[in-house]
Amino acid sequence: MRLINVQAFLDRDGWIKEGKSVDHDKNVLEFGDDEVEKYAILSHRWMKEAEEVDYREMVKLAKMPPGKRDEICQRGGYKKIFRSCEQARKDGYEWLWVDTCCIDKRSSAELSESINAMYRWYENAQVCYAYLHDIPDDPDDPDPQFPTTSDDERYAEFKGWPEWFSRGWTLQELIAPSNVQFFNKDWRSIGYKKTFASTLARITGIPEHILIHGLRGNRPCVAQIMSWAAHRKTTRVEDRAYSLMGLLDVNMAMLYGEGKKAFHRLQLEIIRASNDQSIFAWYPGKDQPGSILADDPSDFRGCSEMELMGHDEVIQSLKKLNVPEGELDSIEDRLGSFPITNRGIQIWLFLQPCHGSHSRFRAWLPCRFYPSGSPVTIFLTLRESNYYRCPYVKIPEGPPQFRQVYLRYQDPPHRNITFKVDDSTLTENGFTCCDEYPKKFSGNTLTLTSTDPLCVKAYFDSQAGHRFSVGFGQCFGKHWIHVGSVESNIVGLWENYTSEEYYKMQNNATEHAQAINKARSGSEGYGQICAMQTRIAQTTRILQISSVMWNSSGMCGVKLDVFRDPGFCDVSDEWTAFNVTVGGFLHASLALISLFI
Repeated sequence: MRLINVQAFLDRDGWIKEGKSVDHDKNVLEFGDDEVEKYAILSHRWMKEAEEVDYREMVKLAKMPPGKRDEICQRGGYKKIFRSCEQARKDGYEWLWVDTCCIDKRSSAELSESINAMYRWYENAQVCYAYLHDIPDDPDDPDPQFPTTSDDERYAEFKGWPEWFSRGWTLQELIAPSNVQFFNKDWRSIGYKKTFASTLARITGIPEHILIHGLRGNRPCVAQIMSWAAHRKTTRVEDRAYSLMGLLDVNMAMLYGEGKKAFHRLQLEIIRASNDQSIFAWYPGKDQPGSILADDPSDFRGCSEMELMGHDEVIQSLKKLNVPEGELDSIEDRLGSFPITNRGIQIWLFLQPCHGSHSRFRAWLPCRFYPSGSPVTIFLTLRESNYYRCPYVKIPEGPPQFRQVYLRYQDPPHRNITFKVDDSTLTENGFTCCDEYPKKFSGNTLTLTSTDPLCVKAYFDSQAGHRFSVGFGQCFGKHWIHVGSVESNIVGLWENYTSEEYYKMQNNATEHAQAINKARSGSEGYGQICAMQTRIAQTTRILQISSVMWNSSGMCGVKLDVFRDPGFCDVSDEWTAFNVTVGGFLHASLALISLFI
C-alpha cells in the first residue's frame, strides 16, 4: 500500500505556506506493508471531484507553479489531508492512508488491487479518523459529543443523521477498524465507536457486538450483512457491490461500466465460496419473474435479524408440513452444496406447488428472519425446465417435495409491449368497461414494461348480469392475453373483482404466456393473428378475442367481440394462430375478418 509520510507532508506544507524553497526530493508518498507499519487511516465523505487532491497532484505539488500550488492547498480535500496528518502526528503515527491521494486511479490494475485490499487496510489500521464534515462545531462547548438523537431538519436527506452514515463505502470503514475516532467539522474529537456503539447500532442496523468486536469469527449470514447496506448510496452503481467485498470476504475484478451486473457477480462469488442459502432470501421489488440473484442490496432491507438454521431445526420445521420421512434422510449432504453451472445454480430445495398452477412453487430455505422463527420461503416459477424468482404467490397446496432444480442467475428476456385494444363491439352488445387494474390504459392503448407487466380490464352487462375480465400481460419478453372469470347472474357490488382477477392472472402468468406462444410457435413471418373463444357461463353468448402481434415493433392489436351462438357449439378455450407475411397480407386480413362472421 502507498502511505503518506506524515512528517514529510507537514514539512512540505510549512515550506509552501512560508514561501521557502521546497525540497523536491523529499518523498511524501512511500510504499509500506499494512501488516508491519503502524498507520492511521481516514474515512470521509468525498467532496466534488475537483475539491479532492489526487495522487498526481500530491506527488507533483512541490514542482507546480506557485499559483497552482496555492489553489490546491486551498481545497477542502487538501485541508482534510492536512488536518488528518496533524492528528496522526499528535497521536504518534508516522504514516497515514487517505484514499483520494494514496491510489493512482489512472492505473486500473492498482485501483482494482486497492479496492480488493481496502477492507484489510482499514482492519489493520491502528486508528481510523472518521471525519463528519456536516456536524457543526460549537466553540463554546469545551467537550463536544457525538449526536445521540436524530435531527430530521438538519439531515433531512439522510434520515436524520450525518451524511457519512448514508454512504456505501463508509460501512466497511465503520466495521473493519477496531478503533474509530469521530471528528466534527472543525476536527474536534466527538467520541469513539466503542463508546457510542449502542447509538451507532440504532443508526446503522449493525448489531452492537459486531461494532465492538468486528467480523472475525463472528460473521453473520450473508443476507444480514447485505441488509446493512440496503439504505446506503454510492456515486457509481458498481460500488454498491465493490464496497461490500471485504465485509463478505470475497475478491473480484473491478469492471466499471457493468452497472448492476457487478452486484450479480458479487453474489456468484459468494456462492462459490459459501453454502449460505440466505443469499436467496431477498424480497423481489417487481412483479416480473427474474434472476434468482438480487439486483441491489436494498432487496435485503428486511433481513436485519436473519440467521441460518441448523439441519435439525430445518427437519423439525418440515415435519410439521407433513414431508415424508424418507425425503428428510439425506438433506444434510444435499443442502450443503449448490454449484454454479452454465445452466444455472444446481441446488436441492423443498418445493410446494401453488394452487391452480403447474409452474409456480414455494421453496423453503434453511434460514429465518428472526431467532426461533420458521424457515424463510421464496417463490419460483418454472420455464423450460429452469426456475426463476417470482413475486409472492397465494395458496400453495400439498406437502413440499425435495427436488434438485436449476435456478437461473441470468435475467430472462424482457421488452416493452404495446397493446391497441378495440372493444367497440362489446359496447354495441351492451357491455361497458367498468374497471381496470392497475389503471394503465391511455385511451385504447396500453404499454407494458418489465416493472408493469400486467393490466386487467373488467366488462359488465348490467341488463343480462354478465361480467368477465381480460388480462393483457407480458412474461419473459412474450405477450399474452387471458380471459379471467366469465360469470352470469351477477348481483350487487363487486369493487374487489378486478384486483382479485389481477392477482389470479399474475400467479399464472407463465402458463398464460405459454398458452398463446404454443399456438404461435413454429410460425414465421411479419406477425401473427391469434384467436380464441370462450362461452359466457349459462348463456348462448361467446366471447372472442383476436390479436395481431407485429414482432418487429412489439405492437399487438387486439379485438374483443361478443356474439350469440344459439346452437351451443363447443368452443375450445384455446388459441389458434395464423401467419401474416408481406405477400400474404391481404389473405391474412380476410382471415381476421372471417373470425368475426
